[in-house]
Amino acid sequence: MFRSRAKDEKAQDADKAPVTDSSQPRHPEAPKGRPTPKRTAAQSQRRSVANTSTTRKEAAKRQRAERRTAMERQRQALASGDERYLPARDKGPVRRFARDFVDSRFNIAEFFLPMAVVILALSMVRVASLQNVALLLWLVVIVLIVLDSFVTSFRLKKQLNERFAGENKRGAVAYALMRSLQMRRLRLPKPQVKRGERP
Repeated sequence: MFRSRAKDEKAQDADKAPVTDSSQPRHPEAPKGRPTPKRTAAQSQRRSVANTSTTRKEAAKRQRAERRTAMERQRQALASGDERYLPARDKGPVRRFARDFVDSRFNIAEFFLPMAVVILALSMVRVASLQNVALLLWLVVIVLIVLDSFVTSFRLKKQLNERFAGENKRGAVAYALMRSLQMRRLRLPKPQVKRGERP
């Protein structure tokens, strides 16, 4: 009765306005297309959101549980090669190919630890000839590892350029060489190809 005609027209326009998707941007002067929630409803909604946040101790406990779950998933992924839960450094087809390339061949660097133990044992014997042999073996092993790493990096670069021409290959060769230094059974993620198998 006491409302102005302009307010009545605005209310009718608001009723006639179509309900729009909230994900689309709305013009600032356009009617919003839905009723404003009552104060009690808005307050109860805010309270329910506030009540979901637990105490600091419970939040820390929940975070620990989530971290434990994530670590368990990551551990299983490292054993199975599941790409979804692998660490960021191991993800992607380029890194997977680099792993398979190294795992499919014999690398001299992977035998470095056993050879180092033998050479150290020889060098500790107080016989001059054996100590000279140990020094010579050190030199031979280092030269062989350098040559093998050079050949591996050259072949891997060539394969990566052929297979992944448009993708980011940064760090893949260094990643493969670091993997080649580890003994096969200690590598993570676990090798998914056999020796001699083409990746």
